[in-house]
Amino acid sequence: MNAGKASTRRASSALSRFFLGLFLPTGIAGFLVFAADAQQPVGPQTPPPAGEHNVHRVTTTDVAEPPPSLPPAEIIKRFSAKEEEYLRARIQYGYKKTIKVTEYGTNGQPSGEFQMALQGVIDSEGHPFEKLVSEPPSTLHTMEITPVNMKFLSRIPAYALIPGQLAKYDLRFVGSEKVDEIDCYIFEAKPKFLARDQRQFQGVVWVDKQYLEVVKTYGKWVTDLGDEKGEGLPFTNFETYRENVDGKYWFPNYMRADDYLHTKDTGDVPVRVVIKWTDFRPFPVKVVIAPEAPPAKPNP
Repeated sequence: MNAGKASTRRASSALSRFFLGLFLPTGIAGFLVFAADAQQPVGPQTPPPAGEHNVHRVTTTDVAEPPPSLPPAEIIKRFSAKEEEYLRARIQYGYKKTIKVTEYGTNGQPSGEFQMALQGVIDSEGHPFEKLVSEPPSTLHTMEITPVNMKFLSRIPAYALIPGQLAKYDLRFVGSEKVDEIDCYIFEAKPKFLARDQRQFQGVVWVDKQYLEVVKTYGKWVTDLGDEKGEGLPFTNFETYRENVDGKYWFPNYMRADDYLHTKDTGDVPVRVVIKWTDFRPFPVKVVIAPEAPPAKPNP
């Protein structure tokens, strides 16, 4: 992939110690993705600020288009192989990241905000982690920000549909759509079976028709206990755009979720979280992450 392709296809405290080792310290398996669900948007109805991505959903009730000329199974095989390539490349890069949580008032305008900036770096032994750079005082009124829920937001995976995971999913071609002027196939992913000790992706992926690479996802993580959420957070479905890095890798660079925080005193408060990644730079040394051990099964 050349530089021209890269430029034309860009999709556009106490807490600090909890961020040490958050960026994939437990293994490459911890990197698996975000993506798509099949429901209409909820949350603040005000549009995102100028320059941010337009958020769009695809419903599972849409009638599927005729299959593309290339068999869907072949498209899935090719994009999943690239997903694994990007998964392995992703841990070799540092970045800057911001996490912003916003509450909205009854007038649709922001009424409170929490924001923090992080830097993806490596320690003296070559282990990656996220370093807290800044954390201005929170002005949120109803949502409590804790190390636990910030840890959840920092560990949302990025690549679920790699070849070794495909057998766990039903993948269905549902249509076509442009994403930032890129013609894309749309595939819906649903787990075949749910387990209590393993979260799985449920959602939608947008695949570039020409290069067969995932450029956008929308969805959630589920177990047999239901949707997985961060403690004290209402966010379930995350929409994620990717950026072409070094002309060959597609890394997440913008993620957003809208929902409502249910409270007894003030009713339903619209809330939004936006996570952005910028300034991707390869680490000076190769980072190797050992495979993650299978999660322990809960006691009966």
